[in-house]
Amino acid sequence: MNVETRLHPASPSSSLEIVPTGAQLGAEIRNVDLRNLDDAGFAALLGAFHDHSVLLVRGQTLSDQDLIAFSRRFGDLDFAPIQENGRRFVDGLPEIYIVSNVKVNGEAIGSLGAGEAVWHTDMSYLDTPPIASALYALEIPPVGGNTSFCSMYAVYDALPADLKRRIADLKIKHDGTYNSGGFVRQGVTPTDDPRTSPGVIHPLVCTHPESGRQMLYLGRRRNAYLIGLALAESEALLDELWTYVARPEYAWEHVWKVGDLVIWDNRSTMHRRDPFDDHSRRIMHRTQIKGAQRPQ
Repeated sequence: MNVETRLHPASPSSSLEIVPTGAQLGAEIRNVDLRNLDDAGFAALLGAFHDHSVLLVRGQTLSDQDLIAFSRRFGDLDFAPIQENGRRFVDGLPEIYIVSNVKVNGEAIGSLGAGEAVWHTDMSYLDTPPIASALYALEIPPVGGNTSFCSMYAVYDALPADLKRRIADLKIKHDGTYNSGGFVRQGVTPTDDPRTSPGVIHPLVCTHPESGRQMLYLGRRRNAYLIGLALAESEALLDELWTYVARPEYAWEHVWKVGDLVIWDNRSTMHRRDPFDDHSRRIMHRTQIKGAQRPQ
């Protein structure tokens, strides 16, 4: 963690601190209880969110209702997606999505298991993807399950000028067949032909509506397709672009502790998760802030 610390001037009586990670993205918010965050404190937090794309707040004690209330300050919330087993997980709280490998009486209490979750943007297969996602740690394994975030501003900025010209007007189909854990989505017939798989089309290069910065909007690699190109050309160009995503200088890795809340901008970042021992327990609760407009 970078030792640079700044106190936001909007609330001089507050002890809230914003500590950048020193990476291309990410900051830790210190000295705050998200259950009792006043308007000035939230304004400081929101400004940090736009500046750093990913925020970490440690040491929180949040009920599901607290998590929903905090998340709702960013905007209206999506209902959690129906999972691969065809049901939702939290009765009466449809905004809560459980990410877990834990089973009770042989039935999963959540989704995505203990395997790797590959680089992706949440629900980019929708016409209007979510603005942000918030993930709160209830139980974590002793090792593994780390989450890494990648700045898609930094990835776009790093592209050579000729590559930026090649992709400037391209559109990409974001596959709706598989989730980030590799499971087939509820009600979808699986296919591995990117040209015919279900999904929606978004610009490959987008402009962030708040920052005005350009960013690469890749979504996820599996079944992605660049509209209008021959399949082989689309695959080769996507493979070239994805080599930038894999570079560690554009990423920040978070090692979870119980009580951590991380909220990330779903438009300007991608994220992935390390696998962990399936005999360990990992329980995370997630909310999503509803999208306000199509990527453009």
